[in-house]
Amino acid sequence: MTRAQSASASTWTPSQTAEPATSAPPDLSTPITARILIVDDDERNAFAAVQALEELGHELVVARSGEEALRRLLVEEFAVILLDLHMPGMDGYETAALIRTRKRTARTPIVFVTAIFRDEAHVFQAYSAGAVDVVFKPVDPFILKSKVSVLVDLYLKTEEVKRQSAYQQWLLDEHARVKAEKALTERALRRTEARQEAILQSLPIVFTSRSLEPPFAPQFVSEAIEEITGFPAHRFVDEAEFGVGRIHPDDIDAVIDAFAGAAETGRYSCEFRWLCADGQYRVLQDQGVLAPSMDGEPREIFGVILDATDRRMLEEQLTHARKMEAVGQLTGGVAHDFNNLLTVVLGNVDMLARKQEEEARRARRIDAIRQAAERGRDLTRQLLAFSRRQHLSPVTLDVNALIRDFAPLVRQAVGEAVTVELLLADEPCCAHVDPTQLETALLNLAVNARDAMPEGGLLSIQTAREAGDKGEQVVIAVSDTGVGMSPDVRERVFEPFFTTKEVGKGSGLGLSQVYGFVRQSEGEVRLESAPNHGTSFQLRLPASDAPAEDVRPEARQKTIEGGSERILVVEDDATVLSLTVDMLGALGYQVTTATNAAEALDVLNSAAEIDLLFTDVVMPGGVSGVSLARTARELRPGLQILLTSGFVGEGAVIENAEFPLLDKPYETALLAAKLRKLLDGEGGKKRRSGRGSSVAAAE
Repeated sequence: MTRAQSASASTWTPSQTAEPATSAPPDLSTPITARILIVDDDERNAFAAVQALEELGHELVVARSGEEALRRLLVEEFAVILLDLHMPGMDGYETAALIRTRKRTARTPIVFVTAIFRDEAHVFQAYSAGAVDVVFKPVDPFILKSKVSVLVDLYLKTEEVKRQSAYQQWLLDEHARVKAEKALTERALRRTEARQEAILQSLPIVFTSRSLEPPFAPQFVSEAIEEITGFPAHRFVDEAEFGVGRIHPDDIDAVIDAFAGAAETGRYSCEFRWLCADGQYRVLQDQGVLAPSMDGEPREIFGVILDATDRRMLEEQLTHARKMEAVGQLTGGVAHDFNNLLTVVLGNVDMLARKQEEEARRARRIDAIRQAAERGRDLTRQLLAFSRRQHLSPVTLDVNALIRDFAPLVRQAVGEAVTVELLLADEPCCAHVDPTQLETALLNLAVNARDAMPEGGLLSIQTAREAGDKGEQVVIAVSDTGVGMSPDVRERVFEPFFTTKEVGKGSGLGLSQVYGFVRQSEGEVRLESAPNHGTSFQLRLPASDAPAEDVRPEARQKTIEGGSERILVVEDDATVLSLTVDMLGALGYQVTTATNAAEALDVLNSAAEIDLLFTDVVMPGGVSGVSLARTARELRPGLQILLTSGFVGEGAVIENAEFPLLDKPYETALLAAKLRKLLDGEGGKKRRSGRGSSVAAAE
């Protein structure tokens, strides 16, 4: 009889406008809904009213008596009330009077419906009781619909005005709050600036800003320079060559080279002797970074100068320790690694953009950028491995066969001074793991063992199948005859960026990757080591009784095969989207783009022909790529789907192989292979005729 029984909890109602302003504004996007209450004890009359009004598209609620209507009006909101005058018990007049006595419903329009009281006196009485109109039975659907439509439209417009008013009030409150916060922030900023100024004045450090052009004249020098050199700061700024001119002749070339090198490397560091006002040379340490160009203005160098004279006079051991600490601060951790990589990338990109070079040199620059990007990708994967958030592609594999095939690469990595011994179990040792990540873990352990045996030694890789606490386990033991580890080192060996190697000889992420991969594979890592007694790592992985799959790498294709199908690409990052479109276009595909799930669904709901959906997993708007893929599969059951991500938040879904995943960053060859595998599979269209581009793969 009714299309809905009660208002949705999410529907905006006028009562919300009375709420005080909060940090969130009133919701202007949710449509305002109108509900119509039909009060009639006669089921046929109520049904006739519903039939007449349902075309309006509003929610219709029927009450069979005045009492039921009043109960609903206590808790529900209605735009219009159609009230029968002649009802048993409480009639329409009494019901209307009670409705008008309540503040909540006093202004709700009431339309009386009657078949008996047609005379002028009763009509006048109806208006006196609070009715805005009277409709006579039998009801003319057109008339009833017209009258109700006018009242509903008035209700909707009134509610919209209320909502806009609430929003404007929220804006005013927010403006007042922001203004107050701004005043507090400005006061705090002034206090901070004063505090920083006092700190700068008290520190024995000189802050400088100098031009990037020779003679690298200082544009700013802090007052602390006078304590070190005996000369006031303005001498260095007013006289362009004053600072450089008092550097020791034997040090001047190195200092100039350091300043000039900042244009390419983005940083500089130098140590030199400087002739002070007392006629004595003091050793100054100057280091800094290149400031980014602002609005085309000449670039400058920001630096700090320390008096290193006393440090130079310390013993060699103390000097070495302090240097190592400084180097460790500059090169430790992932910031150092990524800064190096970005220096290569940005430097080469800058040179490619600003210079016309021969093809061979451009190719070398592009190759350097590629290598830096691959190193960055590997570093990211190591970090994800330690955090157990990397995307794994596990298969059931024969661990013995994998180690046997991988042994030549291990021997090549450790060198001829280290003997590699394989002690593989006779019984099958199958496990459900990612073969690539297992090989990476074994290689990390092998390299770690090699570094522990600088004079050479024995590296053994042994396998066995043993009973564990949680069932059968495949045990891979990687042992060496190296220097071993102290208890302190053993406790920290799996910490990211912890390393006992010389600076520059390792990132400290190799063993972290091993630990993260094994734990993500539901296994465990055990370590046995003692100083001068070697080290043994045990990777204990859950055993599998399923038959092993063939995980040998496929022969590399000489060409990259494209196609002519239509691909819908969904990517919120504009640069990634542009690159993907270029890659697909070069492969001959037709491309339709969307920047979020909503745009993609608009395309999928249209008549546009789409052969494959290629979507990022993590996207703004509250709808992930996985959710979009599920909806797309419902809309178009035969649609091929490929997901891509640099970090998968919904890893469990993807690891269960609901949809194939292509890890970022990816190259054209890998993307092309994934697309053809999907499009040429059982669900693909196999458009072999008119196939798009086939380009030579890079060797």
